[in-house]
Amino acid sequence: MFGSPSPRSRPQPGHLYDVAVVGAGLAGTELAWRLARAGLDVLLVSQALDHLGNLYQPTTAGVTFPEGSLFEEVRAALLPDTDGWTFHRHLKARVEETSGIHLLQSTVTALDEEDTQVVLSTWEGPKLHARLGVLAVGAFLKGRLLVGDTMDEAGRLSEVAYDFLADDLTASGIWLIGAERRAEGEGVEPPYDVRFLTPAPSELDGFRVNRLERVRMLGQCTPGEHTYGSVLQSAARLADDLLADLTGGRA
Repeated sequence: MFGSPSPRSRPQPGHLYDVAVVGAGLAGTELAWRLARAGLDVLLVSQALDHLGNLYQPTTAGVTFPEGSLFEEVRAALLPDTDGWTFHRHLKARVEETSGIHLLQSTVTALDEEDTQVVLSTWEGPKLHARLGVLAVGAFLKGRLLVGDTMDEAGRLSEVAYDFLADDLTASGIWLIGAERRAEGEGVEPPYDVRFLTPAPSELDGFRVNRLERVRMLGQCTPGEHTYGSVLQSAARLADDLLADLTGGRA
């Protein structure tokens, strides 16, 4: 095993994680789970832990997740129950019981690279340190939610989006462009559109952010069309890449 001999060991200020994952939606949760199971010391940061692994629909009925993914394991274990809240609770419990993941509810406002580390600044004040960082923030880079004629600063219903991180990436010279997706409502929930920012395709080389040596991006916050399946498959590929980077002496 590499990384900390006690990966889930009451991290103190200045603790150095192997990987810090910002965003605990579909992409970030799957990635953190895979890395921790491979023996890494992983920080998983979410603005709201109660929303960990949330989907863009209220049930898992008709949803297809890749075999071997955490999401498919939980979905299959719960059948015939397809309730989204039940799914979320069991998914969160699986992540919480995975040794090597430190779950942190916080807001990351900026990131910097210092020597061989990525340093994350938080709204609350303390800085977080990791050998590599991954942004998996979905629709929360300057997210704007539209329901009818109403616009809110949000990346999803009931989930506030903050602009700090998008502004910091822009200040680092990263060109961000607009993206949009639609979520269909169910029952009393109205359909809504989310507008947010992603790096321009020229800013990325695969998962790598060209202007930041130790930062990767994954999932909905990257350019292109995404599905549950494609995001989870990308998380699996990135997990393999990060393991190779960290064990091959390049990080």
